[in-house]
Amino acid sequence: MENAFDVLRARGFVQQVTHPDVLRQRLGSECLTFYIGYDPTARSLHVGSLLTIMAMATMQRAGHRPLVIVGGGTAMVGDPSGRTEMRQMLSQETIAQNVQALRGQLQRYLSFEGDNGAIIVNNADWLAELKYIDFLRDIGRHFSVNRMLTFEAYKQRLETGLSFLEFNYQLLQAYDFLVLFQRYGCVLQIGGDDQWGNMVAGVDLIRRVADGEAFVMTFPLLATASGQKMGKTAAGAIWLDAELTSPYEFYQFWINVDDRDVQRFLKYYTFLPLEEIARLSALQGAELRQTKEVLAFEVTKLTHGEDEARQARDAAHALFEGIGEFAGMPETTIPQVRLGAGVAVIDLLVETGLAASKSAARRLIQQGGASLNGTRLAHLEAVVTSADLHDGALLLRAGKKHYHRVVVQ
Repeated sequence: MENAFDVLRARGFVQQVTHPDVLRQRLGSECLTFYIGYDPTARSLHVGSLLTIMAMATMQRAGHRPLVIVGGGTAMVGDPSGRTEMRQMLSQETIAQNVQALRGQLQRYLSFEGDNGAIIVNNADWLAELKYIDFLRDIGRHFSVNRMLTFEAYKQRLETGLSFLEFNYQLLQAYDFLVLFQRYGCVLQIGGDDQWGNMVAGVDLIRRVADGEAFVMTFPLLATASGQKMGKTAAGAIWLDAELTSPYEFYQFWINVDDRDVQRFLKYYTFLPLEEIARLSALQGAELRQTKEVLAFEVTKLTHGEDEARQARDAAHALFEGIGEFAGMPETTIPQVRLGAGVAVIDLLVETGLAASKSAARRLIQQGGASLNGTRLAHLEAVVTSADLHDGALLLRAGKKHYHRVVVQ
């Protein structure tokens, strides 16, 4: 089997590594236990998190064992990395609910069976029990404030105000690495490049406290070719939870990526062989749509299952090519009786989420960006009745790519 280090580097994952030659040798000769952490600040992970999830899955396929820390403890402090202001503090009850939700999501990508089966742990299990004086004496003495202030995460926040609570975050993350090293033999931490300072602090702590050897590998902070943060759209984040972002909307996100991003996204977000990715990426013009369909189908299949991916693909074909099924499209159901007196299209645009408010819906219609059953809406007073139904449903569109089906019962 290929060396996991070589696979990740060939696919563009590797940004910075401590002692790369030694780590590569060990990844090629033994089963290493590695970890990554996710703070449960929301009930779902999003596309921005998917790069690190795919890196984990790639390493597990190469024979290594993933540990996933769901940061129930560190979420109560807040990571200052990449932030210009302090994160909102969450209650323990909210954190616990989010932890359970994230556990279920990660199980879609990782295997929890076998000798290298993934393990999910909550760092609240050891952080919540810490005694402050003991922690300062045993762990805090190994950290230099002067050195901590040289890291970019802290330098940025000093301009707007860095709380003492957040200043402790690096100590806690480094302590996580030490605990995992001692309890599970974990020797590698992976994560986004904005975590470099926190991660290297863990390597140093393991050397000082346990006289052990550990490593860090970071991945690029991904932005689209247009400069937008990965996973962010005008409508908000693209979530991995089907209730927050439907499989159809998830599929459409990948169909609509910038042409310049297709090749690297195939490397990051699918397990297709590099030779196949090179072939697909060589397609030009109208044929590039086929490549995007492969990307969208493969990522949606990993995230939501093959059935949902097929339904999303069929729904897209039904809309844009007049073939296939509508099953994967976002739907809203309204009672037949509502159509008796007629329903204002402006109200439907808001109810379906195609417009954020009635004023936004009015602007959408005035700008020619709304349609009903394929016909552009030209009047703000437009009203829908039973006469507008096609096979018991209405098809609304906002802009060029956002569709919603209103089913009448």
